[in-house]
Amino acid sequence: MSMPPKPQAGRRQGVLSLNIKDKNTLYNAYMPWLGEGGLFVPSDKPYRLGDEVFLLITLLDEPDKLAVPGKVVWITPVGATGSRPPGIGVQFKDGGTARNKIDTIIPGAIDNERPTHTL
Repeated sequence: MSMPPKPQAGRRQGVLSLNIKDKNTLYNAYMPWLGEGGLFVPSDKPYRLGDEVFLLITLLDEPDKLAVPGKVVWITPVGATGSRPPGIGVQFKDGGTARNKIDTIIPGAIDNERPTHTL
């Protein structure tokens, strides 16, 4: 009897819903240094680098959700140092609209030295 193959990084897909209610939370989650931008998504579920996910993002009081495909490029495990929350960093694929909207809400985030959930 043979064992089923192990899942490979970059193969898993999932839909993650993220509701960001204020600018401070958005700043803490935003990853502007990634090519198309990205967001930290709090989660204690196991993910692997390269996993593909689909984000449904609600920003502040916006009535429409942003639908953004992405991939996991950062993992903060449960019990990480510095009291950082567990979760994943998702780099946007084709995130132009999401990145532009976030940059409008929190301009200058990339130049700010205040700590975030990832750095």
